[in-house]
Amino acid sequence: MMDTREVAAYLRLKERRIYDLVRDNALPHVRATGKLLFPRAQIEAWLAAKAGAPVAVVPLTSPPIIAGSHDPLLEWAARESRCGLAVLACGSSAGLERLARHEAKVAAMHWLDAATGDYNVPLVRARMPGADVVSIEWAQRVQGLLVAPGNPLVIRGVVDLARTKARVIGRQPESGSHQLLAHLLAQARIARKEVQWLARPALAETDLAAAIRDGHADAGVAIEAAARGCGLTFIPLARERLDLVMHRRDYFEPGMQALLSLARGPDFAAQAVTLGGYDVTGTGRVVFNG
Repeated sequence: MMDTREVAAYLRLKERRIYDLVRDNALPHVRATGKLLFPRAQIEAWLAAKAGAPVAVVPLTSPPIIAGSHDPLLEWAARESRCGLAVLACGSSAGLERLARHEAKVAAMHWLDAATGDYNVPLVRARMPGADVVSIEWAQRVQGLLVAPGNPLVIRGVVDLARTKARVIGRQPESGSHQLLAHLLAQARIARKEVQWLARPALAETDLAAAIRDGHADAGVAIEAAARGCGLTFIPLARERLDLVMHRRDYFEPGMQALLSLARGPDFAAQAVTLGGYDVTGTGRVVFNG
């Protein structure tokens, strides 16, 4: 992968011209973590086509990014394994979109399908029909309501969010936590407008927990590990499955194998216990093979 400066030097063009070509969608590129990246093989094929030479079909290379759900155990494992994969928290469905657009190698997902009660696989089938993707179980987690220590508003479930007029901090619509809370509110027949939402959602589990710890919000939905990390009271709501979705070929790449190798060891299991709310007995299991 080349950045804008490198591809400009390679093509002997000014950087401003590179941006013009990207704007016109005339140069192969991907966007990742707010940056433009240019797959060298695709650039070479583009250059050969401009010169009139025969061009071989080159598969698009995805940047080494795990995009999607924020998960503290995954962040820890990515660092400890030295797998070379960066973690980008952007929400489960957004992570899957990035995978489909070759803007990430892996999508981390915990997306509840309300119709079936299953996690992740129905959305993968709908968004990437017929794709050669595989879904690997990363962990099962407990999701619930996070509230201030001691639960001063006496919140016991989602119905109390409206009754107590609690200031609720949400998550971005692309997140699995947003999807779960929307489903639970619908089950309880509580309209979204009955809940007092903060203007800005939290983009990560830890951000949500910190907002409640610091008194900026009264409640929000996140995993148990986030509650423990900030010393908050946790009210369990659901058990969910977090999967890692990727193209089949990328499962065998050294980065993913390094990550999964760590996940099979005792340090990984110990870290899951330390964080709290994880069940890693099924880690590495193939959930879906497209």
